[in-house]
Amino acid sequence: MGRKSAKIAARKGAADKAKGQVYTRALKDVFLASKSGSGDPDTNFLLKVAIDRCKKFNVPKDNIERAIKKGQGGDGAGYEDINYEGYGPGGVAVFVETSTDNNTRTVANVRSYFNKVKGSLGQTGSLEFVFERKAIFTVPVANVSDADEFELEMIDVGAEDIEVDAEFYEVSGPVESFGSIQKKLEEIGVTPEEATLERLPLNFKAIDDEDTKNQFFRLIDLLEEDDDVVTVYHNLEKTKNGNNKRVILRSPFFIHDI
Repeated sequence: MGRKSAKIAARKGAADKAKGQVYTRALKDVFLASKSGSGDPDTNFLLKVAIDRCKKFNVPKDNIERAIKKGQGGDGAGYEDINYEGYGPGGVAVFVETSTDNNTRTVANVRSYFNKVKGSLGQTGSLEFVFERKAIFTVPVANVSDADEFELEMIDVGAEDIEVDAEFYEVSGPVESFGSIQKKLEEIGVTPEEATLERLPLNFKAIDDEDTKNQFFRLIDLLEEDDDVVTVYHNLEKTKNGNNKRVILRSPFFIHDI
């Protein structure tokens, strides 16, 4: 294979990997929405949002239906949500959300990923003062007809902060406001791009050494490739193009955050 062909193959491989990550995350959102409510998108608003996102990224219909069935317990297995907290290379805090039918398998896998990069898995609650949980709704600007009225309605139902750029509103509030914001969006006929409970860093940790940084990203990749892992959060210091939640569905081929 020539040098040019090798570069093309490498780029295609990276794009295929990123596309696979988007598929995996989108389907996990379908599974979680189905698990937390009904399997009917007409009565489960979060499931409708998750399915719409899958369709946007051309996730096959059969995969979506399997994720819904899995969430409803159709495979006969019971899943529980378990979180893991630890520190990766450079002392960066890493919070891992999982949904598993075999906790013994999941904890062994997660621990092995931290060990491979000389990180450490901590006790539950060890990152209590590193992350705070927030309700986050990402709404396309095109879905909002009156910006001022929309912002007032969001504040009335508990939103603490509303940011907007050329494409999206990001509405955030305390966890307790999730249901009221969701209900108001349904009432006014506005469908969000994403509706999630996220863990946002309260402080950040910088990594200056490139080898350490590469090891950190290796840990994140290992975690995200695990079928039991739902979302990975960290407090690596952001750059101008950074984002502390690694999976960014609005940018499907954006692999790393710096």
